Amino acid sequence: MLHLRMITPADRTDEVVSLIERTVGTTHLAVVPGAARNPQGDLVMCDVAREAGDKLIGALRDLGIHETGSIAVENIDLSLSKRADKAEDEAPGEGVDAVLWEHLEEATHEESTLSVTYLAFLTLATMIAACGVVLDNAILIVGAMAVGPEFGPLAGICTALVQRAPRLAWRSCVALIVGFAAAMLLTVGFSNLMDALDLFSRAKLDADRPNTAFIYAPDEFSFVVALLAGAAGMLSLTSAKSGALVGVAISVTTVPAAANAAVAFSFSEYEQAWGSTEQLLLNLLGIVLAGTLTLLAQKGLWALQHRRTAQRSG
Repeated sequence: MLHLRMITPADRTDEVVSLIERTVGTTHLAVVPGAARNPQGDLVMCDVAREAGDKLIGALRDLGIHETGSIAVENIDLSLSKRADKAEDEAPGEGVDAVLWEHLEEATHEESTLSVTYLAFLTLATMIAACGVVLDNAILIVGAMAVGPEFGPLAGICTALVQRAPRLAWRSCVALIVGFAAAMLLTVGFSNLMDALDLFSRAKLDADRPNTAFIYAPDEFSFVVALLAGAAGMLSLTSAKSGALVGVAISVTTVPAAANAAVAFSFSEYEQAWGSTEQLLLNLLGIVLAGTLTLLAQKGLWALQHRRTAQRSG
């Protein structure tokens, strides 16, 4: 269930209340006249089944409530109410399958913004991966994958393509391109420093690395894994199962590939650097492709579910 809290102008409250009452899957409607001070208006609250949430939020936006007042949405972790159970039963589809497009756009907007924190995480992840590839240490590679924040802008690109949001697409692309460029450049400097301290060496980079050789040797499986991870990541994001994102983070070698390319470049190992760059590009392309197709499938299936529900009720 979702909890909606709205501030509505007094002359729009009846319209909003009527909309909520007509929406299947809503309950616990409460109105507090004149409670709001900034902006002035009435406080309207209700609970709605997740599967009916996107439709209600979209209708409220069509009324312009987000411009004249406000709309706040919260997840309800626990709701002990027979009315809530009844609302969930009446709402079409399953809550776990529902996509809240407004929430998705907001979440990807935050995660795909180029910021100091984003650059810091990506750079640190790349440097950790650089240590992993030189030492052929799989544990460091996994750690770097988990730290890397690059799935945020990748999800932003997928969302922007489906929702036709050019600003989100531009912001996500900037975060992805500038972020990786900066992280790789700083990792080249880090690699040179480690070489000066006699911790990195060309011999270690050229030695047999059975645990990390796949990072600079892309093949068909690289793209297949990226496709699977992109689909899994988008499903976890839209279904609010954020824990699954950790699994996605450690399944695709984006950050380690960038790190290996940076280290190889610092030692003038251009063939290995290019192989790692191919791995990086293949993974990025696969994630975006699979993530976009997953969102399109979810959007189509949910629209079909609503049409079937409308036909049955008609």
